[in-house]
Parts: sequence; C-alpha cells; structure tokens
Amino acid sequence: MLTIYGKGHRLCDGFSRRSFLQAGGLSLFTGQYLSLADIYRAEAAVVNIPGTKPGLVNPRTGRHKSLICVFLGGGAPHQDMWDLKPDAPAEIRGEFKPIETNVPGIMIGETFQRLAKLQDKATLIRSVVGNHGDHAAFQCYTGYKPQDLAVVGGRPSIGSVAAKVQGAVDPSVPPFVGLSPKCAHAPWGSTGDPGFLGPTFSAFKPDGPTLDNMKMRDLSIEKLADRKKLLASFDRLKREVDYAGQLESLDSKTEQAFDVLTGSQLLKALDLSKEDPRLRARYGTGQPYNFTYDGAPTNNELFLVARRLVEAGVRVVTMTFGRWDSHGDNFNLVRDHGGKMDQGLSALIEDLSARDMLDDVTIIAWGEFGRTPRINAGKGRDHWPQLNSAWIAGGGLNHGQVIGASNRLGEYATERPVHVQEVVATLYHAIGLPPTKTTVLDPAGRPQYLTDAEPIKELIG
Repeated sequence: MLTIYGKGHRLCDGFSRRSFLQAGGLSLFTGQYLSLADIYRAEAAVVNIPGTKPGLVNPRTGRHKSLICVFLGGGAPHQDMWDLKPDAPAEIRGEFKPIETNVPGIMIGETFQRLAKLQDKATLIRSVVGNHGDHAAFQCYTGYKPQDLAVVGGRPSIGSVAAKVQGAVDPSVPPFVGLSPKCAHAPWGSTGDPGFLGPTFSAFKPDGPTLDNMKMRDLSIEKLADRKKLLASFDRLKREVDYAGQLESLDSKTEQAFDVLTGSQLLKALDLSKEDPRLRARYGTGQPYNFTYDGAPTNNELFLVARRLVEAGVRVVTMTFGRWDSHGDNFNLVRDHGGKMDQGLSALIEDLSARDMLDDVTIIAWGEFGRTPRINAGKGRDHWPQLNSAWIAGGGLNHGQVIGASNRLGEYATERPVHVQEVVATLYHAIGLPPTKTTVLDPAGRPQYLTDAEPIKELIG
C-alpha cells in the first residue's frame, strides 16, 4: 500500500519527502514494516557493477550458485548433535545415543533420523576453532571478529559481498535476502551486516505477518507510474551523498525498487500457498515454538521459503533457526529443536535434489560456538568457544565425510583444526568468489580480501 500524503519537507511536486519514503510498506513474517526506502537500499545491488565478476554458473544446469546459511543462534551443543562421546563419563556424554548414517563409519545424534539417511550428501566438521565467543552471527557470516575493521564500518557479510560483487541474477529479485526474524536478543536476528560496504548492500528483509501486504491492492500500475514522476523530482534536490552511499542508492536505484514492487518473481517466491500441500507437509511448520525466549522460533517454513528464493534467483539467503542457548534443560531443547531441524533440512536436501539443484546450492548449519563438555547442575551446557561443529551439504562439494576430530571429552580439536575463516572461505568458493583473490574496497579505497584463509581443501579438492 502507498502512503501518499504526510508531514515533512515538501518536494516541488507538492508531495512530502517523508510520504514518498513511506511508499510501499510491506510485511511478511514479524509485523515489522519495510518501506520503499529499504527496498532502494537492498535493491541497489541488483545491477551488476562494470568490471566485477559475474559469479559461478554450473555448466551442466546453467544455474547460478547459491548459499543458504542456517544460523543456530545461541550456540548448538556439538556433543549432542554431530560429535557424540558415548564412551565419556555420564556427566559428559549426556542423554543421546549415536546412530549410524548411510555412510559407513559416520555416526550422528539420534535426533537426526532423517539426516542420517542423507549423510552422503553432507559433511560434518567436528573441529571448528577460532570462535570469538559472542552471542552473535557475525563470525558465521563474515569469518572475522566483530572488531575487525570496525573503524571503517566492519567486515561485510557474505551476502553483502555477493550483492556488491556479483549483483542480481534477475533484476526483480534481490541477490541477498535475510529471513531471520526480529529477536529480543537482537544479534540472533541478524541477517548479516553490510559492514563497510554500507546499507546499499544490506539484505532484503521481507518482514511482517502476511504476504497479503506485499500485494499492492487498490493501486494500479498507472498510479504507480505517476509515482515515478514524483520520484523524478528528486533530481532537483541537492544531492548529499554520505560515504556509505545511502542517498546515492536512493536516487540511482529507483528503477530496481519499482521492479520489486511490480515484478512477480519475488512475490511468487515468498508465497508458500503456491506450493503443493504435500511438499509443505514434508517440511513441516516447526510448531509449537518451544524454548524460544529471546531468540528465533523453529520456523520450518523458512527452509521452504529459502528454496523458493534461490530458485527464483537469490544468491544468498540467511536465516536463524531456533534458540540454542541451553544453559538449562539442554536435552529437551535438543530433542525439540533438533527434531524439527532434522525434518526441515532433510526436506530441503531432498527437494533440491529432486529439482536437480543440490549441486548449485550450498547449505550450512552452525552456531557461534559449541557448548561445555561437562553438564551443569541445571542439566544444561554453557558456552564453549574452544570447539564447535558445522554441518554442510550440497554445492557440488565433496561430501559423505567427516573433517577433523576432538578428544574423548569433546573439549578441543585433536585432528585437522578448521578455523572459522576456512569455513566462510569455503562458502565464498562455493558461490564463485575465490576468497583470497577477490577484493572489495573499503571506504578508504583500500582493497580488502574476503578472508585471510583458503577454502577447506577436503571439500573442494
């Protein structure tokens, strides 16, 4: 819906700047509204920048490479999911038993019955090191610590870099979409910050409770065209461009904003009513939402939305699934969250495989750190940045393997420590951005490499 009149600085056409910026309020998941100005900033990335890399395309399928980042906000317990220690003392090993997968010799937690049958399409990394220890998605989306390059705005997330360097596959579909809901603990709801690239390359956030408000009811394309005339009045405004390019994006990317509002691809991708009910049932809803507190719900439908988005042309999708900060009642939390994630991730793998898309879409699920080997008095596990695990599937990578190992108590890596930056470097590689060869300019004009580490050779070799 368009808000046409309002108070604020009046443009020469008689409309207010504030009213204009309020045009096109959208809502989807959380009740928050997205203004047309937000669309400008997100959609500024849809035009390929001259001289930049087009990104990797699968020569067999002709499809672009995509990434779905599933952030397990709060820090998932590695020893109850991917790296069980059945021979450890009771106060270490916990309540879960390991189960066999379809890859001989690889065992995972009993919560993941469906994923166990798909282990040949995934890789477990049991020796992730270098976690900062903060309750935030920052390292999972950048590979760096929050303070790195903070003086110039901080490191950009992988989605923002893809938006900047690769641009859009389809001019009406944003290259970077963030599905994480607003959380009471705000860092768990992060979609990945643009850092020093500025808000021009932020994630497109389809927030709000319903897709209905994305439909421009009571507004004809002819009336929207009149708004284009109104927008032309910006050309007569004094152009005050800050270093992050906010106003520049607002002025120069108008056409892309209209592409989003009038185009059908994004709206279709976000509309789950278009899907076969049987397929939706396979993904599940993730309800009831238990153990949410100040974090994200276990919304299984986001896995399906993510598939639809990458199919429509999105390069990077980020989402937060659940609230894993299990200082108490750890085992019931893992039963709940793990079972729902097992359903959602397995459905996503099977769905992508059936559509011949799995080799073109990399999926990663991990949190900001692991959890203490020793179970506390509240039957919980506390923060443990010394060791973490990650689960990766798809993307044409070498799967059906385990990388790294930890000691018998799950305290530290004993074989093949894998730094957080190596994981993120692998994600960049999977979408066609060589991390130690590709650079983006910071506000001082200095080229910054995407990571300091190379991709994981076991996955890409």
